[in-house]
Amino acid sequence: MIGLPEKMNSFLNNRWLVFVASMWVQSCSGIGYLYGSISPVIKSTMGYNQRQIAMLGVAKDIGDAIGFVAGSLCEVAPIWVVLFIGVAQNFFGYGLVWLTVNGTLPELPLWVLCICIFVGTNGETYFNTGALVSGVQNFPKSRGPVVGILKGFAGLSGAILTQVYTMFNFPDQASIIFVVAVGPTIVISALMFIVRPVGGHKQAKQSDGMSFLALYGVCLILAAYLLAVLILQDLVDLNQTILTVLTIGLMILVLLPVAIPITLVFFSPKSEYSTEESLLSEDQRQESTENAKTEVILSEVEDETPNGVESLPADEREKRISHLQARLVQAAADGAVKVKKKKGPRRGEDFTLMQALVKADFLLMFFSLVLASGSGLTIIDNLGQMCESLGYKNPHIFVSMISIWNFLGRVGGGYFSELVVRKYAYPRPVAMAAVQVLMACSLFYYAMAGPGAIYVVSVVMGSCYGAHWAVVPSAASELFGLKSFGALYNFLTLASPAGSLIFSGVIASGIYDYEAKKQSTRTNHTLTDGEALTCYGTICYSTTCGILSGLCLIAFMLSMTVVYRTKRVYTQLYGNQRT
Repeated sequence: MIGLPEKMNSFLNNRWLVFVASMWVQSCSGIGYLYGSISPVIKSTMGYNQRQIAMLGVAKDIGDAIGFVAGSLCEVAPIWVVLFIGVAQNFFGYGLVWLTVNGTLPELPLWVLCICIFVGTNGETYFNTGALVSGVQNFPKSRGPVVGILKGFAGLSGAILTQVYTMFNFPDQASIIFVVAVGPTIVISALMFIVRPVGGHKQAKQSDGMSFLALYGVCLILAAYLLAVLILQDLVDLNQTILTVLTIGLMILVLLPVAIPITLVFFSPKSEYSTEESLLSEDQRQESTENAKTEVILSEVEDETPNGVESLPADEREKRISHLQARLVQAAADGAVKVKKKKGPRRGEDFTLMQALVKADFLLMFFSLVLASGSGLTIIDNLGQMCESLGYKNPHIFVSMISIWNFLGRVGGGYFSELVVRKYAYPRPVAMAAVQVLMACSLFYYAMAGPGAIYVVSVVMGSCYGAHWAVVPSAASELFGLKSFGALYNFLTLASPAGSLIFSGVIASGIYDYEAKKQSTRTNHTLTDGEALTCYGTICYSTTCGILSGLCLIAFMLSMTVVYRTKRVYTQLYGNQRT
């Protein structure tokens, strides 16, 4: 009979508890997605024009993308140190912004606020890195579901923090910045010693599949609940009591996944919760060893495959490639052939960042991200102004809506792209191309001033932007390996702020201010001291959306080029796993 102290020790060291705690960290770490709610407050209070607001948005995007320090720190320091640095940056960065906006501090220059927002948002990279590193190390055989769920909760955090803000009924709009500064600080400070690697390879269980399935169910229920709450708030004027009850319901759903580790530890047989006895089966270890041996000469198959094989039917092509691979394995084992040493790695093998930067596939993926993900981030950053230009008084609803669909896009993008590669052995970047077409269509619809365009853009751009960040990490790891995955991924994340720097900081803000000046001149309106230029109507962003639509189509063509170039690699990786 296992005593309560032993069970508590097992519970505190259970990888599912760590994973759930990582989900809670992520649920308040996507603070960058709240910029659409923060920017109108800063604009009205500080009297900034749209170009100045766009510069603050670019500072936020750069802070969100530079994660090299956090990634390197994880290799030499405990996870709690990484999380603590993120907490300090978030608290001081956004805390200074809040004190400036509410008048406690004297008005700071624009460049100082840019630094504050950069520092505060950069704390998010420490939260993401700590949660993802511990999750992948604790679930080495389930990286896809773990990364998808954690990144999804990061996308959902904007909606969660917005609901918390509405529950407390703060007296002024600037308090949304206070929530951003204090909320993540409280939550992550309470969890920083729980989120850590706990020997996940010793806790692999047959029940993991059911646990992940239950977790996916909770994710879908949470997204549906949030969406229903937002629609209700948009259609009905709810009193404060109902808002509080709805937010408490949301908190219960967020806390619900802790039932998984509780059930596994306290209500399962010893073999289900023991951290030392729940090891991988012998068959699984043997299969892993055999796969590793086969992968050593995977690139030889690409060299030795006759050109005519590509034109054969799929089944026959797979048989030929499998037969050739088996011959090479046997020949290498017998010493009849020697596996050639390449001057550099081939696609599917481990690349360093410098090696990847000279490969066309990596550059094509990067510039496709610059165009498409940069366009998505431009819409997210300007959503508050887009709503105000259309006459909506509460942009928080749309910011939360795009956050929810961002969450669903990340979870769904990873799930469906996995189906594409495993069922059809087709290149994963085709999922990128598909969502880029959807982005182009939704942006063109807004440019044409279609009915309900702001809802269409919120749903499509949120989900498609999120899908990019579920598909791209997996595709990068498949094509360029896992050895330098952190450096490769962090470089790819620079694509969003690089695109936003031009699309939002130059194009969107320039067109907005131009249209606002035209309207001001037409109405003979003279700006008073501190009054910001304001544009009204779909014309404020229709031209911008038309331009972004064209850029997404170019991104689609770049992604399809990657698809064409990597067909053989994915056939080799997944051809024998098709169902």
